[in-house]
Amino acid sequence: MSSVAACVYSLVGIHSPMDSHTISTRERIISAAAKLFYNEGIRSVSVDAVAEKAGVTKRTLYYHFSSKDDLIGAYLEARDQPNLALFKRWFAEAEGEPADKVQGIFHNLARSARHPKWKGCGFLRTSAELANMPGHPAMKVGIEHKKKVEDWLRVVLEAAGITTEAPQLARQIVLLLDGSFSLVLLHRDPAYMEAAGEAARSLILTANANKK
Repeated sequence: MSSVAACVYSLVGIHSPMDSHTISTRERIISAAAKLFYNEGIRSVSVDAVAEKAGVTKRTLYYHFSSKDDLIGAYLEARDQPNLALFKRWFAEAEGEPADKVQGIFHNLARSARHPKWKGCGFLRTSAELANMPGHPAMKVGIEHKKKVEDWLRVVLEAAGITTEAPQLARQIVLLLDGSFSLVLLHRDPAYMEAAGEAARSLILTANANKK
């Protein structure tokens, strides 16, 4: 399976059908955990369930991961680069100016959200379940991932000639992204994501008009 296809599976919450004979035991465990954690939530899924899904013993699972917390962190780490790569791909493939390209990311997310297996952002859902554990390994992974997205957007905006306002504008777009993730999950209506995309486009156009 291509890396692009794997990105799509990761972001929309459908996990790539990998041949168990072509991946390592650790990867197989992470793949099994990803399916269960994303679909059912991290707290409701036991280590025994992950081991069974992966086709390994519990002892084997603990050989590769020191604890369930370690496994949860690895689950999110596996989503980090594919999700960011997919944002970059959608941006590159969209036609028009940077404002249109950023809006294209939201349009593609809305399309993904219409899939029956879509259950929102794995990073946000995990952070909600671990809200009382700020030092949890998965929380650190989530923070780093969201920061990478924000930093990438800042670079994109700076490349478009928006320099002074780029950091604040990138943060506003991330707020629109994560806000739309939450509202679409709540209302089951991808139109919220499309509306957020329109708002992001307007913010960029305004900043572009005001740049010196």
